[in-house]
Amino acid sequence: LPGPPFTHQQMPSKMVYYGQTSCEQDTERYLDVVKYVFSYYKKEVPLIINTMGWVKGEGLLLLIDLIRLLSPSHIVQMDMCDSKVMPPLTSEHIHFSAGLHTKGKQQSKCKQLGVGSMESWKCPEGEDVSAPQHKLLYVHPEFPRAGVAGEVRVHSSILRDMSILGYLGHLQSPDIGAVLPLHSLVPYQVPFNAVALRVIHTDVAPSNIMYAVNASWVGLCCIPEEVRCQSEGPVLLTQTPICDCLGFGIVRGVDMEKKLYHILTPVPPVNLRLVNCLLLGNIAIPNCVLVGQQGIEGEIPYVTSDYNYSI
Repeated sequence: LPGPPFTHQQMPSKMVYYGQTSCEQDTERYLDVVKYVFSYYKKEVPLIINTMGWVKGEGLLLLIDLIRLLSPSHIVQMDMCDSKVMPPLTSEHIHFSAGLHTKGKQQSKCKQLGVGSMESWKCPEGEDVSAPQHKLLYVHPEFPRAGVAGEVRVHSSILRDMSILGYLGHLQSPDIGAVLPLHSLVPYQVPFNAVALRVIHTDVAPSNIMYAVNASWVGLCCIPEEVRCQSEGPVLLTQTPICDCLGFGIVRGVDMEKKLYHILTPVPPVNLRLVNCLLLGNIAIPNCVLVGQQGIEGEIPYVTSDYNYSI
């Protein structure tokens, strides 16, 4: 936990590429992803779940869904200074509150009328009263500006770029020396028909799919189904799979004549043999990667200064 994430990156035991920085547009798939990853947890060691900072409106309802889904033993709730953004997430609150995709248990009539405590009322015979119990540890910071959003979004985008750059740093030689520009590194050649392709965050016409994929950040994934293609490809998926992600790469180029993707990735060959799916999400390559490469002759691909800012 100490230090920014890009300073201590590790390969996770289980990873899914969601493909967006916010789950607001597809919360159902987000919950399915959480279920998929959580199913790998063997309960042999304690598990700390770091939830999102989206705790207003639908974000709070989604958090209630997550708590109901994961049944934690303890919840640490950090409030904002001088502001009550959320109610205390007690076991009773989670039990009776509706989430975004789940319903809360209805309270009995005597409880709704305000009679006594939890022990003083009984549900109608046959109604399930079992509720996951957790211990709530409530933290209320007293220092000024605690939890104020302010410049968080700016910092988040910078930290994301730093994480990508840190990941790409594994492409460099471990020897101390000059940093090699990405266009001087030899990419892997991947036949179109060897991997399935899917754009996660938007619909792209098949005729334009290669324009979208070229010079993009992709998740290198493994779907359980064997990729079969009668032609030379590309193989396009009609739905976004929830599957293992083994790492990431940059589509360095697309050879339409030889039907090859050129991919730069630090993922070791033993893991690359398992990759049979490329997922393209709404995660952009940092601008500095495109404009800061040494030794580029002529115009930089995908970069322009001739832009009409009134659009």
